[in-house]
Amino acid sequence: MPFPSLALGEIRHSLRQLWRAPGFSMVSLGILAGGIASSAAMLTVVDQVLLRNIPYRDANQLVQVREAGKKGPTMFGAPFVDIQQWRQRSRTLQAIAFHTYDKPTSYLEGVHGPVQVNTPNVSSNLFATLGVRPALGRGFESAAGNDFSKANAGSALLSDSVWRDGFGADPNILGRMVKLNGNSYTVIGVMPRGFQFPLNAEKPQIWLPIVLGDSDQVRTKNAAREYTIIARLGNGVGIAQVSAELKVIQSEVARLYTDAHARENVQSVVVESYRDSLLEGNVRRALLALLAAAGVLWLIACVNVTSLMLARANTLQREIAVRAALGAGRWRIMRQLLVQGLILSVAACVLGLGLVAVALKLFENQILAQLNVHIKLQPDGMVMLALLGLTVATTAVSSLWPALFAARASLEHFLRQGLPSGGSAHQRSRSVLVMAQVAMSLALLVGCGLLLRTIFALRQVSLGFRTDHVIVADMVIPAYKFDGTNMTTQLYQPLVDRVERLPEVQAAALTTAVPLGKRFPILLTFAADDAESARIENLVVQFRAVGPGLQRVLGFRMLRGRFFDDRDTAGSAPVVVVNRAFVREYFGDNRDPGYAINQELMSYGSDKLAHIIGVIDDERQSSVLDPSKPEVDVCIPQITPNTSFYRVAEGLAMNLAIRTESEPALVMAELRRVFRSVSPELEGSSFITMDQVVDDSYGDRRVAAHLLEFFAGLALLLCLVGLYGILTYVLTQRTRELGVRLALGAQKRQLVWLVMRRAVVILAAGSAIGLALSLSTTRIMSNLTYGVSPFDAMTLTTATLLLVATGLLASYIPARRAANVDPMQALRRE
Repeated sequence: MPFPSLALGEIRHSLRQLWRAPGFSMVSLGILAGGIASSAAMLTVVDQVLLRNIPYRDANQLVQVREAGKKGPTMFGAPFVDIQQWRQRSRTLQAIAFHTYDKPTSYLEGVHGPVQVNTPNVSSNLFATLGVRPALGRGFESAAGNDFSKANAGSALLSDSVWRDGFGADPNILGRMVKLNGNSYTVIGVMPRGFQFPLNAEKPQIWLPIVLGDSDQVRTKNAAREYTIIARLGNGVGIAQVSAELKVIQSEVARLYTDAHARENVQSVVVESYRDSLLEGNVRRALLALLAAAGVLWLIACVNVTSLMLARANTLQREIAVRAALGAGRWRIMRQLLVQGLILSVAACVLGLGLVAVALKLFENQILAQLNVHIKLQPDGMVMLALLGLTVATTAVSSLWPALFAARASLEHFLRQGLPSGGSAHQRSRSVLVMAQVAMSLALLVGCGLLLRTIFALRQVSLGFRTDHVIVADMVIPAYKFDGTNMTTQLYQPLVDRVERLPEVQAAALTTAVPLGKRFPILLTFAADDAESARIENLVVQFRAVGPGLQRVLGFRMLRGRFFDDRDTAGSAPVVVVNRAFVREYFGDNRDPGYAINQELMSYGSDKLAHIIGVIDDERQSSVLDPSKPEVDVCIPQITPNTSFYRVAEGLAMNLAIRTESEPALVMAELRRVFRSVSPELEGSSFITMDQVVDDSYGDRRVAAHLLEFFAGLALLLCLVGLYGILTYVLTQRTRELGVRLALGAQKRQLVWLVMRRAVVILAAGSAIGLALSLSTTRIMSNLTYGVSPFDAMTLTTATLLLVATGLLASYIPARRAANVDPMQALRRE
């Protein structure tokens, strides 16, 4: 078998050659591994965030449906009475299911104490709609055919992780009673391993059935509960067809609303794929832009190694000439360099895979937290296949041109003179490659600059509150343990008192949500009646319950009136505080904020209406990018168990905001000790600084900026390596010429300019191409920038100057070496 032995012989020969040139081998390996690792890492993120395998049958058929009107889509979906109309009249959907959360976090009483779980409430047909059956037991379907039979009330389905971790994978779990939030439920089934719904769940899941009540039979906006809808497309049906059909149905359903303003907000529907609904904001565009940037970095690495391989082919011409003289054909010569390239690429892929695993392990939590996705990032079969493809592509890109150059070089010239042939053509080839590196590096630098300018612009936005020296404690506790008591007096206020007694603490205050935090949003709807219809149309406002000391902690400004203080107690007259945006929406655009003071607004649950005592200046609430929304704050000491807000405000979760005199990191350990001493239920509280809360709110832009910093920095480094390499090679080729010039009286500065002139030409041409490339691709960045134009002159100029300046600096080293060459040694060398 001559072919295998021949191939094996070439591999051994190539390995020996690479071993004899350790500098070339290590530099090429490092460059390729960096390019392949960056591409593979980004491909892993894109694959598992954008293209991940959704564990439902024919997941591409699943869609999410929301009602919409003149104020855009609703936050959740639709009330049951409207969903029922769609179920009865739609011909393009196979099934329509729905779900909701009664509580974002529940507590399962386990062997080792309460365990936090998510408890989605789901319609009885939801798992059938997803095409998933329980691994043990049954689902919520009723044998009588009633989708919402009350026979399911008090039953529960466990996730596989809850079954295994909480109950030791007990095969007799069916029929067993479990306690959630102090209430007993009968286990009727266990879902398959790895199953989640909704996806992105932070905690283990237990599913409870939706049992319809009287509020589900009305269309009164304040009374009807809204559900999140997931539906399955009919076979061969597209989203556009479903959207068109449901819009027709919904236009007729909207006429059933007796309230004119409510009718305007439900006149249409929005249908999107379930996969798209899992992503927030510009995550898709950001990830695709970063994948493209990683691809550019990989291409820069390949071009750099191609340049090194060209130089390598030139130095191997003595050996190549001898082999050709002994009868080796061009294909045999090309194959020698191609095998070397393949060996380097395979080794780079192995090293790159290791770098990918390490990088994902180090940065997984930060990346997924910013993208608000809860999955495990690890290379899978698709990434392995992509690495195989990258190996072949890298070999082709980095080795084919040098192999052709070596095979077509004039060997007679070398055999006669012993000098490498094709010098000028070789130099031009390498110059073109370095120009390409300069152009692509500049494009990455411009993208990085735009995102850094965006982050800077976001940091200049007036937040409306202070963030320095503020710690936020996130308290999620089993509220059912405090049933029949007032959590404010029994738990929260004693904690605040203990924290405020710490010498490093200036102020502390409770709040259901800090600005820009990721707390579960609480919304209130003020519905219009006939008397108010001229000034208010179903106004939806942000709702917060806050403690009296919050202004001292966050330092926000009062436009009129006062904030809550010690006068506002459970026995005093109920009061509320609103913001400027609320005054504009509720009382009219032209009203002075002072007009709102002493106006009656709403009830705490008693007959007595609360009065507005203060107006806060607008602050950024859920995003730095979005203007303030109408907000109503109620006073926590006035919320007692018999008031309507108690269960919403204190039964879900609570933050404690703390202003310190010293650095927050120095105080956190003491705070944890105080929390444990006040109540063991506070053991699981987490702490974060307000500065970090603001940084996290930048989300996909922050991730993109940091990753582009890395890509652009590495691209710039590779570009400088390429420029240094070409000039060093030129210096080696022209050593005799430089010696002659010095012998004839040339000045050192003239030689420096002679060498750097080539660098100036390469940098100028590459920068021009790079600017054109940047201007043609900046529209990709338009949805990721804020406060800066994609064609920002400052960014383009700064990136170009940075590239040119560092390029000239890298060029000066070989130029300076050329100016210091010894004429006699240079002449003797030839």
